[in-house]
Amino acid sequence: MTKPITFAGFPACSNVDQLIADIAIIGIPYGTPYDASRAPSTLNAADAIRQESACYPDDRIAWDFDLGGTLEGGTGVHVADCGNLNGSQSDPEGNCETAKAAIKAILEAGAIPLVIGGDDSIPIPVMRAYEGQEPFYVLQLDAHIDWRDHLNGIREGYSSTMRRASEMPWVKGIVQVGMRGVGSAREEEYQAAMAYGARLITVSEIQKKGIGLALDELPEGSRCFITLDLDALDPGAMPAVDALSPGGLSYYEVVELFQSVMQKTRVVGVCVIALVPEMDVNAIGTNTAMRIIWTTIGGLARAIQRQP
Repeated sequence: MTKPITFAGFPACSNVDQLIADIAIIGIPYGTPYDASRAPSTLNAADAIRQESACYPDDRIAWDFDLGGTLEGGTGVHVADCGNLNGSQSDPEGNCETAKAAIKAILEAGAIPLVIGGDDSIPIPVMRAYEGQEPFYVLQLDAHIDWRDHLNGIREGYSSTMRRASEMPWVKGIVQVGMRGVGSAREEEYQAAMAYGARLITVSEIQKKGIGLALDELPEGSRCFITLDLDALDPGAMPAVDALSPGGLSYYEVVELFQSVMQKTRVVGVCVIALVPEMDVNAIGTNTAMRIIWTTIGGLARAIQRQP
């Protein structure tokens, strides 16, 4: 029997109900599609990222200049890879329930979920799994604001992620970074975001004033859920997305923001989504996504070690 490839060679966990870990990686390929007749372009994203992470097996024990040490940094924090959830394009409700149940099991095990998607509808059921927990802020990095109430009657799709988040009582506030150009928002969606109190920070603002502009919106010691749609990045670093838009965030802006947020707040979950492997160029996008996840694990490990 062939041993499954896991992210960076971390131990596999085939049953989230038996999870023993501090950080749990999980692939969620299926969400709520707008066209159920087509397989999602992001279907193979999680496995492509895992393959990229396994190219150089010694990297996990090598010095990482983005982390200032090795991946786990001698923290003793346990990371497990829970593989991919099953699903079906024709069963969006079932996909959402499966995702919600898996994330709930990870949280009940005391682990931080690190989700590899999947399209940008994935964070909706993921965030729903936090019902009953202490409230948290949402930090979304995305080229689009995702505030549509519905698209052709579909309310759980990838254009509605932040609209649905705003309706969850356990979401305390929303900070959004990375929008630029002409996105998916109509004036109604923009006004809805403003009425809710979402903080919208464009790439232009970040490049003029730095990532501190976003960091200042998150209170010290608060709980924070991070979701990254990879089209937030500039196409030079991330060509492997469906919606290319010039002028996005750089790799280091994303990594430095993630690391700063993990130092200032208590990160309770992370989604890295919307990679389209078939659109990639020389594995640039897949490698960038892998490195963001890699440094996120390193940052989370160090944050967990600092916690009382």
